[in-house]
Formats: sequence, structure tokens, C-alpha cells
Amino acid sequence: MGIPSINAEEVGATGLIWLLLSYGYVLFSASNLISEGSDLLLLVPSLAGLVGSVVLPLLGAVPDGAIMLFSGLGDVEKAQETLSVGVGALAGSTIMLLTVPWGLCVLKGRVQFGLIDNEPDYKAKDTSASTLSTSGVALSSSINHGARIMMITTLPYFLIQVPAFFVTGTNRQTVSSQEHNWALGGFILCSTFFIGYMFTQIKDSNDEAHKLKRMAVIKESLKKGAMSLRGALASEMKSVVGENGGMNETSNLKGTGILSPEVTKMLKGVLGEAFKNYDTNKSGFLTKDELGLVLADFHEAVPAHELDDVFDDIDKDGNGQISFDEFILACYNIITGKFDDAPVVGDTPGKNRRASVKHIVAGNMLNEGADDGEEEEVMPEEFTSLSPDEQQSAIKRKAFTMLLVGTALVLLFSDPMVEVLSEVAKRANIPAFYVSFILAPLASNASEVIASQYYAAKKTRKTITVALTALEGAASMNNSFCLAIFMALIYFRGLAWQFSAETISIVLVQVVIGTLALKGHMSAFTGMIVLAMFPLSVVFVATLEFFGMD
Repeated sequence: MGIPSINAEEVGATGLIWLLLSYGYVLFSASNLISEGSDLLLLVPSLAGLVGSVVLPLLGAVPDGAIMLFSGLGDVEKAQETLSVGVGALAGSTIMLLTVPWGLCVLKGRVQFGLIDNEPDYKAKDTSASTLSTSGVALSSSINHGARIMMITTLPYFLIQVPAFFVTGTNRQTVSSQEHNWALGGFILCSTFFIGYMFTQIKDSNDEAHKLKRMAVIKESLKKGAMSLRGALASEMKSVVGENGGMNETSNLKGTGILSPEVTKMLKGVLGEAFKNYDTNKSGFLTKDELGLVLADFHEAVPAHELDDVFDDIDKDGNGQISFDEFILACYNIITGKFDDAPVVGDTPGKNRRASVKHIVAGNMLNEGADDGEEEEVMPEEFTSLSPDEQQSAIKRKAFTMLLVGTALVLLFSDPMVEVLSEVAKRANIPAFYVSFILAPLASNASEVIASQYYAAKKTRKTITVALTALEGAASMNNSFCLAIFMALIYFRGLAWQFSAETISIVLVQVVIGTLALKGHMSAFTGMIVLAMFPLSVVFVATLEFFGMD
């Protein structure tokens, strides 16, 4: 399968570079579409568990899997050569994800170790006085669990390497015949691990790491103004507490009202950061202007002339300020429809207005400066102008469209990308493995790298868990789903597995990282070592091949 493409062998050097950049950009964009579409589905509570546990890891492996699949198709003799491109993509993807973003996560997410227990102190995020050996990140039980799964799923490599170590000769048919049954065993084992991994993911779909991922996506959608407060949280709240709401006792804005622990935890987790950001003077309270800004940015704003009444309703103790607990209760009442009669600020056709923290810093009122055009962002109306139910439907349509387009682009452009990588290797007189090892991950795994850095930068125990478990999950998918593709190609197409040096490198890196991830924390110094393992793994493979290993 592929697109009518330019023959890489018929273009000059400039044309080949252009093809490499063009196909790489398309695959990079397709990978981002798949990632963003999957993230959007996390905003749909009825699908979030399945998406987070199955769709995200599976579709995340599609770009790499497609390159590996097409590297072994076509003419059998040519496929034996281009299979090196697929192995390079597998090794590059697995090793890169476990070294470069992992090391950067540790460096970006590091906090100072405590003086007494030598454990990461997440209350002291200032690392200016710390060294690489006295700062780092905490490794939670979820990260430990992911490390064990990752190392277990490397077993199929050992299975296919049994004949590869002892088979002699360079004839493809001879080698393939001796590896035939071993490849079938490897395919069955990979498939078993894949099914088992999916089952484990579904079983753990409500664990802390999956919940944190969903909450992070919700927070980001609110931060960008892509959804209203009710659109983002109404369905999520129902999934937490059921259709009857989250009050332990009946409440309205004027009443006392005690939120259930489940709702309180969920709302504080999503809105805690927002409260701190809008509390511009860091007093621990919101003023009337700050509250108006929050409501405007969450597309739940009320007109300025009604803000006084709303503020008085929320300010239950009458001290002229909104505490965090009062803010959470107010947001609950907004989400459950207490403000349904209040129109949205800036409710003009084709545009929603989004306020800026700078307004309050400058001492301006909610709507002042709206005409200068400098402090105002034009936000897409596709979601925020809709009701919560309509927003959910719109999200599903957009998400499935993005997933469909992204997957189609991957399937269409992976085949010509394999040909281009093979031709680049041929003209540079470099083994195709090394070219693919370096270049393929740039196109297929960029979204995972970017996402991991976003979470690590938050410098919390929970977000570093989200970042590192995602990287471990990607490696486990490569060990099961992607490696199963190779085993199937070897068995059904009669190809030969002649990649002992590459296999040793892939397994060794995973065992080293997995062993390090079983500890309670990882220092920034260790993170530097992990980061260096990516180029060192290339040198390691070259050294083994220099001494005669295939």
C-alpha cells in the first residue's frame, strides 16, 4: 500500500533531501494528528477509559509499525535489504524514547533531595542551590510497574536470537528456513504479550496515572479556552458521582453545601492551578475582578453589571474575597447549571472573547481595554459556543476525523518513506539501519517527546509519573505490537533475522533503564547518563558489527 510517489532512485541529491523532508513532515504531522485526536477523546468520559488504556498506546505505535511493515513488503530479495530500515526504526524508536525524553524529563522535572531522607522534596522546587547528584525525580509504584512490564516484553527478542546466534551463512533462504519456526514462536509470544498488555491497561484504566492523564488534557483544554467549564467537566463529573450530583447535602449558591470527597478531589485537581494563576497578588483569595476574569476565560462569564450579585452569592462569609473552597463550590454550581440564565461575555457571532491576566495586573476592570486589540485572543467557536452535550458530540466528530486522517496519512506515506531512507543510506554508503535509527523517530515519535516534556515541566510527583509511564508504555508496545510485525514478516515472507547487534542494543538499553526505574527515585546525574545512552547505543552497535556480529 502506498501513494503514487516519485522514484527515489531517479532524483538527484537535492530532490532526495526534499523527498526526505516532505515525507518526514507528513509523517510527523500524521503522528501529531493521531496524538491530538486521542487526547481529545479523553475529554469524553464514556470513552476515556478505553482511549487511555487501548487507543492511545495502540495508535501511538501505528507510525512505527507502518514503517516496519512496509520495510518487509515488495520483492522478497529487496525486502531483505529494506528490512534494515524497519529494524532501525524499531531500535531508534525504542532506544530514543527511553533515553532522550526520559533523560530530559528527569532534568526538567528535577527537584531538590531532602537533607534527611535523600528523597525528592516536591515542596522545594527551586533547584538553583542543588547539584546533579542532589536533585532528581521520584519514581512511583506505577513507574516501577511499567518497568517490569517493559522488561518482560523483551523476551521475544531472546526467542528469535536463539537461531540467529547459531545460524551460519549469508544465504537468505538457508537462514530463513532455520529461523522459520522460531519466528512463529516469536510471533505468538509477541501477540500474547500484546493482548496481555492491552488487558492490563484496560484493567488499570482507572489507576492514578490514567486519571492524571485525563485531568491534564481537561486542564489544557480549559487553559487554551478551547472548551467551556461545563463542556469540559459536566460529563466528567457525572462519571465520578453519577447522575444525582456531588453534594452530600442539598445546596444552592446561598446555602452551605458540602461537596462529596470525589467531586472535591476532581475539581481541585483540575482547577487548583487555575486558581493560583488568577490569584495575581498571591493572597490565597480571588478578588471580584479576578473572579470575573476566571469566568470569562472559562466561557462562563456574566455581564459586568451582574458580577456584583454573583460575587456576593459566592462570597459566603462576606469578607469581600473568594477562598479556594468557595471558588470550587462556585465552579460546581456553574457546571451543574446554576448560572444558566447568565449570558456569556463577548457573545457575538463568530467569536468568543478571552480575557488576560494582564488586565488585572494593570488594575483594569473586566471589560476595559477590549477595544485596543492587544490583550484579547480570538478563540475558536467550534466548542465553546455549544451546550455541554453538543460540545461532547463535536469533540467526538473532530477526534475521529483527526484519527482517521492521521492513520490514513501514515499508511500512505510510510512505504515511500522507507524507499527514501534506503536510498539515502545507499548514496551515503551508510548501512540503512543507522539512517533509519536516527531519522525515523524524528517523524514518528515527536509527539511523545513533546508531551513528556510538558508533563515533566510541572515538577510534581504525579506529572512525572504520567510522563515516564507513557514512555515505558511506548517501549512495551514496540516489544509486542511492532516486533510481532517483524516476526510475521520473517515467518510468512521467508525473510531472515540477521540483526544480532541491534537486538542486543535494544534489549540492553531496556534492561538498564528498567532496572534504574525500579528504584524509589532517579537523580539528575543519572538522567544525564540516560540521555547519553542514545548516541552510545549507536556506537555500541557499530562496535559489535566491527567485530563480526551481524
